[in-house]
Amino acid sequence: MQVLPIDLTSLVAVILGTSIVLVPVIGVTARFALAPMVEALARLFVTKDTEETVRILERRLELQEQEITHLSQAVRGLSEAQEFERRLAAAPSGTESDAGTAHGPGVGSAGAAPHPGDVRAPRG
Repeated sequence: MQVLPIDLTSLVAVILGTSIVLVPVIGVTARFALAPMVEALARLFVTKDTEETVRILERRLELQEQEITHLSQAVRGLSEAQEFERRLAAAPSGTESDAGTAHGPGVGSAGAAPHPGDVRAPRG
């Protein structure tokens, strides 16, 4: 079997001439073939980011609602304490009727049931 010599210059010219035509054809084909897949992946990532953002915002809103509830309870407790101190300051000091004013209106007054801890004799 006889091996013929290869003309390297002709071989390179044929490969370059063919690639001048084939490279743009492959590029256009790949662009049209891959475009729907790239768009689908882009939509997937946008949707994933949106869902994560919504989840984070829901968590932040939940924490803010808890904080508002906590602050409302603290304000209510402070209001009750302030009302108690106002009643305490308004009551005359040193009288027996002071014990009933801290329990609210009507407690310890005439005609009402005495408080279980009240050791005074019933009025009559």
